[in-house]
Amino acid sequence: MTVIRLARYGRKKKPFYRIVVTDSRKRRDSGWIESIGYYNPLTDPATVKIDEERLDYWLSTGAKMSKRVQKISGR
Repeated sequence: MTVIRLARYGRKKKPFYRIVVTDSRKRRDSGWIESIGYYNPLTDPATVKIDEERLDYWLSTGAKMSKRVQKISGR
């Protein structure tokens, strides 16, 4: 199953996340199909950028969003 979820990057105690489309069986940070945005919780307010076109495409093909991505995206 295809999932839209966060992949963690950055240093220790300075996280930065990419919003990626991946196979649900893969590990959190391992190979993903496509990166469709990013999330930086350390800025004030938190920075979120998502390519809405690609998000809609992946949702139409049957991909599921993780609960955290749903909360961040506002969907």
